[in-house]
Amino acid sequence: MDIQQVKQRFGIIGNALLLNRALEVATQVAPTDISVLVTGESGTGKEIIPQVIHQLSSRKHGEYIAVNCGAIPEGTIDSELFGHEKGSFTGASGSRKGYFEVADGGTIFLDEVAELPAQTQVRLLRVLETGEFIRVGSSKPIKTDVRVVAATNENMMQAITSGKFREDLFYRLSTVPIALPSLRKRNDDIHLLFRKFASDFADKYRMPAIKLTDEAVHMLINYSWPGNIRQLKNLVEQISVIETAREIDGIILRSYLPLERENNPAIISKESNDSVNERELMYKFLFDMKKDLTELKKLVIDLIPSDGSLDLSKDQVSVVNRFYRDVEAPTVSSNRILPPAAPKQQEDYEYQSDSHEDSYETHEEVEESLSLEDRERELIQKALQKHKGKRKYAASELGISERTLYRKIKEYNLSE
Repeated sequence: MDIQQVKQRFGIIGNALLLNRALEVATQVAPTDISVLVTGESGTGKEIIPQVIHQLSSRKHGEYIAVNCGAIPEGTIDSELFGHEKGSFTGASGSRKGYFEVADGGTIFLDEVAELPAQTQVRLLRVLETGEFIRVGSSKPIKTDVRVVAATNENMMQAITSGKFREDLFYRLSTVPIALPSLRKRNDDIHLLFRKFASDFADKYRMPAIKLTDEAVHMLINYSWPGNIRQLKNLVEQISVIETAREIDGIILRSYLPLERENNPAIISKESNDSVNERELMYKFLFDMKKDLTELKKLVIDLIPSDGSLDLSKDQVSVVNRFYRDVEAPTVSSNRILPPAAPKQQEDYEYQSDSHEDSYETHEEVEESLSLEDRERELIQKALQKHKGKRKYAASELGISERTLYRKIKEYNLSE
């Protein structure tokens, strides 16, 4: 049976390559007894694949049982799957066959298989390996011939890493993996599915089918559909019943589409990460600002006329003297500025000017500490001094939380 015949038989809508590939694999493994694991997001229609496999297999005349593993309480799931003997637990007034016994010769579909409790996973692994199981409260093994098809919307590798799911069971279940694509990866199929659902609900509620304007079709296709086909079907039914107009424009459609979640960066709440991030951001800002200021000073020097003169007022000379601190300073007289001379080692000459006489002050170079901890301690001290020990205002000045500031004060043994 080819893919188009499978689609017609099982009512599958769409022509996406990933969908066609999933159906192709399902038809190829159906005649075998290989275990299959169907993966995909919630609402992608994973339940259709086990039906295709069962109906195209030699087991099609046997039982087909679908079990939602996440919907059965942990205390009763072993009894549901493997049965129990009379008196095996409170309320067990008689013996009972489990799904694996009832489905002998048929197929069991275990939906949300990642939700199985650890003890049940052990029992399931035994069935897959030996074809035997034991009822709850019994010691007698029972043989069964069951094809198992499982499905999950979880990342199984993460579930294995976290210890939620057994690795050996995963490899037993996923002899052949089949992945169903999300609806947002089936752009060309979205409008087809909308029209199919609109026609179905028109027949169900005996009313004309709704249709979309071009604007609404564009909006429909570009929406992310986090709930996939299930969300689309519910939306079509909702609009079909509530709206009196049969032509749906973009304004109407937008009112039924939930706001899409923004992809904001994750906010790290752990205090240890808080302090590291705050420190990195603070010093990156400070160092970038210092670098920009130094480049600006050098740029101003480069703009001094080549003839070596630039008339300045007394106030401008004072500004220049304060401005040039970290780069080689130009020579400044009472009202003239000349290109910078070659720097002298171990000394930095800063010119001070007033209305009467010129004078030089010689400063010894002091190697600046580049330690982030020293910088952080210095900044915190200055902030506390500025705000007279008030942590709330000092924390605001530093751009960190008051709790982080309090911890830093204790860490550096600072006085407030």
